[in-house]
Amino acid sequence: MIVWLQRQIFQRRLTPALWLLSPLLWPLSLLFRTLAAIRRRYLARTRLPVPVIVVGNLVAGGAGKTPLTLCLAQALRQRGWRPGIVSRGYGGKATAPRAVLPGALAVDVGDEPILLASRSGVPVWVCRDRVAAGRALLAAHADVDVLLCDDGLQHYRLARDIELAVFDRRGAGNGHCLPFGPLREPLARLAAVDAVIGNDFDASTLAKGRPHFTMQLRPGAFRRLDDPDVTCAADDLAGRSLHALAGIGDPGRFFRTLAGLGLRFVEHPFPDHHAYVAGDLAFGPQAVLLMTEKDAVKCAGLCTGEAWVLPVDAELSPALIDLITEKCLGRQAA
Repeated sequence: MIVWLQRQIFQRRLTPALWLLSPLLWPLSLLFRTLAAIRRRYLARTRLPVPVIVVGNLVAGGAGKTPLTLCLAQALRQRGWRPGIVSRGYGGKATAPRAVLPGALAVDVGDEPILLASRSGVPVWVCRDRVAAGRALLAAHADVDVLLCDDGLQHYRLARDIELAVFDRRGAGNGHCLPFGPLREPLARLAAVDAVIGNDFDASTLAKGRPHFTMQLRPGAFRRLDDPDVTCAADDLAGRSLHALAGIGDPGRFFRTLAGLGLRFVEHPFPDHHAYVAGDLAFGPQAVLLMTEKDAVKCAGLCTGEAWVLPVDAELSPALIDLITEKCLGRQAA
């Protein structure tokens, strides 16, 4: 049902199904939009002692925030900054600020924070209250001088110095707010962000005069799920019984990447942040599973057969890094 509704609301025009549901969904959409505006206008903000960069989006679900956050953490480190990352920990059950340490489980801290911690090499803390997460991280790591917030564009309690809004090729869908459309806030919200990022997508039509940049995701070598030191190329997998699963915001993005590598496979899309069970991975004794890094975090203990993970890295314009570092330096000077 969730996957079906996502397909409807991400169409550029209203689908017949949404027209039929409009008497129910349209009033809820207006209410959602009103509440979002009230929260943004009146919620008290808390400023932390270091610059805060929020990587978020207006659409529900993933659009590439996590690879962008990873890329920014690496770029900032290369320029001499010492970043930390805070996240809500969606899907986890932690209610108090918690560090994401080696061996952490997605059921406790969420899937994306585990990926961020393992790939970034910087401190990662989670909490539904990003202010509390940021304070705890800074108390534990006094050397951190800039915070990246993975998601949280609508978490207005956390004051921010830089806002980045990410879109993928689905754009803004039908342009309406939830649940009649995919938007968490109206598109007019983009007038206040510092930059709009298009994940393999020209975001100029949405940016409306704001700085806009394109991000490209480049796949690396496949690594074996049960032994990450073992890698292979796409050619090594060609001709086998391949089954690709993806529980991300746009599963089609992963499937298109695999097809671009010349692979033929059976597609198995799942909702974003899907909690996998062993039955989800049972495609027969000859099946070879292909999955994203985000899915691998939750599938490692469930898969008994051969499975491969495809890592991706974001490529960004240096001009975006220049914009971010200039604003961070301005905050420090102030």
